[in-house]
Amino acid sequence: MIRVENLEVHLGEFHLRDIRLTIPPNGFFVLMGPTGAGKTVLLEAIAGLIPVAGGTVHINGKDVTAATPEKRGVGIMYQDYALFPHLTVRQNAFFGVRYHGVDRRTSSERFKRLTEELNIGHLLARFPGTLSGGELQRVALARALMVEPAVILLDEPLSALDPVFREEIRLLLKNLHNSTNTTFFMVTHDFAEALSLATQAAIINNGVIEQTGCILDIFQRPCSAFVADFVGMKNIFPAEFNGSLSRVGDITLKLSRPPLSAPRFIAIRPEDIIISNVPPEPAVPNVFRGAVTAVIDQGFSYEIQLELKKMTFRAMIPKGGLIGLGLEMGKPVHFHLREEAIHTF
Repeated sequence: MIRVENLEVHLGEFHLRDIRLTIPPNGFFVLMGPTGAGKTVLLEAIAGLIPVAGGTVHINGKDVTAATPEKRGVGIMYQDYALFPHLTVRQNAFFGVRYHGVDRRTSSERFKRLTEELNIGHLLARFPGTLSGGELQRVALARALMVEPAVILLDEPLSALDPVFREEIRLLLKNLHNSTNTTFFMVTHDFAEALSLATQAAIINNGVIEQTGCILDIFQRPCSAFVADFVGMKNIFPAEFNGSLSRVGDITLKLSRPPLSAPRFIAIRPEDIIISNVPPEPAVPNVFRGAVTAVIDQGFSYEIQLELKKMTFRAMIPKGGLIGLGLEMGKPVHFHLREEAIHTF
């Protein structure tokens, strides 16, 4: 369990401000945010690697704010692995044990279990410079887990891996989390990683936590324009509300239900905008006719920009959909904004 209360960190002109987080025992927590938002700074403050100016850090109910890193019960793994190049895999794995007072028998049994779980038994005599990215990641995990930490802190653990190794290590992390009593705290930019691994998450921006909670709630119910944009809701508009109706610019949208609070914006994911050459049935709400103003290749899909009454909507369609719809610049099309896909905040 991790509990952070009113944490303040000052590093030159950058500041973490009033950070509050509660991560339950054996949770898998993911911290996301843009580059420079403070993700690694917060991770290192929890680890005790940088000084804090205020607030407290509790791990498993114990106040560790003033404790040195080795006394906090945490393991840490960076995106560049930080293995010692002059030590073998075995020596790297055992390196931290001496600082945590683990007896030889216990550490040997733990090492045997981890080499089997991480499939690194055949690598023990090799040096880091001879290993692949996936192998380096497994060794770094072994070293972090050898001290059997209450919390393991992972800083962008998959970012340097190719897609095949990334999926392999993602599954490994999931299995390790399920088989241990360790709380995982991971920093990542990758939404797929967050959605597949996290039980809880937070979005940080410029040293401030913007939103925290269940990972699906954050993606489906962002609390601010910044979070909505960060999680991919590219269609964000100021709006006025009247019951289950919303006025956005010169158009009126029907919502699935009246908002519970007093929202100021609506947001729609690009993939939730349905484009058609044929208008739906007249009874279907939120159907508009606009013109294609841009077709942008996004790799596996196309972003289609649609203009309607001086507003630009961004839709996303798979590669094959472009040919089927015959979309081209200036072409008028119908597009449908499903009521349940319109988010308010």
